[in-house]
Amino acid sequence: MSSFVKNKQYYKFSFYGFLKNLRFFDAFFILFLVEKGLSYTEIGVLYAAREICINIFEVPSGIVADTYGRKNSLMGSFVAYILSFVVFFISANFWLFLVAFIFYGVGDAFRSGTHKGMIMEYLKIENWEDQKIDYYGHTRSWSQMGSAISSLIAGGIVFYSGEYHNIFLYSIVPYMINLFLIMSYPNALNHSSNQSEKNKKVSFVFMVKSLIKMVKRPKVLKIINTAALHSAYLKAVKDYIQPLMASVALLIPVFVNQEDEKRNGAIIGVIYFLIYLGTSRASKYSSKLEKNNKIDLPFVTLLFGFFLGTVTGFFYSCEIWVVALVAFIGIYLVENVRKPVLTGYISDNVPNEVLTSVISAQSLLKTILTSVLAFVFGVVADHFGIGISFIVVSVFLGVFSIFIYYLKGLRN
Repeated sequence: MSSFVKNKQYYKFSFYGFLKNLRFFDAFFILFLVEKGLSYTEIGVLYAAREICINIFEVPSGIVADTYGRKNSLMGSFVAYILSFVVFFISANFWLFLVAFIFYGVGDAFRSGTHKGMIMEYLKIENWEDQKIDYYGHTRSWSQMGSAISSLIAGGIVFYSGEYHNIFLYSIVPYMINLFLIMSYPNALNHSSNQSEKNKKVSFVFMVKSLIKMVKRPKVLKIINTAALHSAYLKAVKDYIQPLMASVALLIPVFVNQEDEKRNGAIIGVIYFLIYLGTSRASKYSSKLEKNNKIDLPFVTLLFGFFLGTVTGFFYSCEIWVVALVAFIGIYLVENVRKPVLTGYISDNVPNEVLTSVISAQSLLKTILTSVLAFVFGVVADHFGIGISFIVVSVFLGVFSIFIYYLKGLRN
């Protein structure tokens, strides 16, 4: 039974996640880029460029947030997101898309880890620190619910307009609302309560030294590595499933007289809605799985995610679309079981005053891995097909993870 109270701030945290995930373009991103004439290799380059941009700003943004204010950092990220949506809406060639991806990367860098740090700080203030996994799992479930609703709305927009690019314009609205919501957060969440009023703006150098000290700890480093690898894998491959969904849409006998884009919009929107309903439940109940497990949950779920990716690729290559899609949905569920658990593990082992910086370091590793995986996945997909690319990347990561696990003795 949860001992935290679902008060006004709980609902603000939840509403933030709900609004943040109203990214109407997510369900059709690859289809949108392909429609604009980009090859999978070019798409891989754009994804890699975004991740490189995040790499540049990731850790500095976390240190800036811990030093000068988490609210300020978060508000800046949403301004960058909104600019990226505008550029996506007007883009017509590779170079304009590159600008949009860079803006999006800056937004991601200043957002990642910041809101988690504010939630953990709030739990400390309320003396609910023992509820980290449960509380974060509940608020994250609202993020996944936002993704579910977003998919339905996006599907409706594409169905009625017959175009993909309009969804970027509509995405500006929830992000503007979220910007004002963040402004309403209490100032107590701007900095760690461990910092005295006199030292609220501690030196940038001090925060860098504190971060380095934390990530050198073997236990913290293990958690960061395990969390980053699966998240990077899903982020790199998730949009490539959209062509599979388009193939599944052809098997469903509805809207048969509609144009392909309208038909895809309606059916893919519903498919994503069902996926995110599942991930919402997975996130909400991750704490129960963590309390009852008798295994190395992070490592086992990591391998299971890669196994599901291999299954996805195999059935994708065999053109058994429905089974491939079901296996891929499993990867989403695994990620949303893992994320609250690993966030709680990090918070248990890192002081609050550098928590955002450490989570940003984890995000930095994730973005480095994502940039490499996105590029490799795109190149292999161009030459051998998406199914083979899933198999190659998934098998390699699974074998690599097992090798490192036993070589370094990380099970201890």
